[in-house]
Amino acid sequence: MAACTHLAEIREVAPSANGCEDCLKIGDEWLHLRLCKSCGHVGCCDSSKNKHATKHFHQTRHPIIESFEAGEEWGYCYVDDAFLESL
Repeated sequence: MAACTHLAEIREVAPSANGCEDCLKIGDEWLHLRLCKSCGHVGCCDSSKNKHATKHFHQTRHPIIESFEAGEEWGYCYVDDAFLESL
């Protein structure tokens, strides 16, 4: 498994919304939520049809997301393709 080389970029962030920010704007639905650890953008997961968390990464290059689901404490680094067990 790859190691993440972007841990120093993790910030304490305030969530941008209580749901997928982009789905809320267009009136769509999501399955699971992800929190950008660079800026606080809340986007939907890749199992959601819009994949807003990954789209946010491609637009911004912010490397690390964290699950924004109750009881989950894992993260993922897009750049290094690395899962992070806890943040």
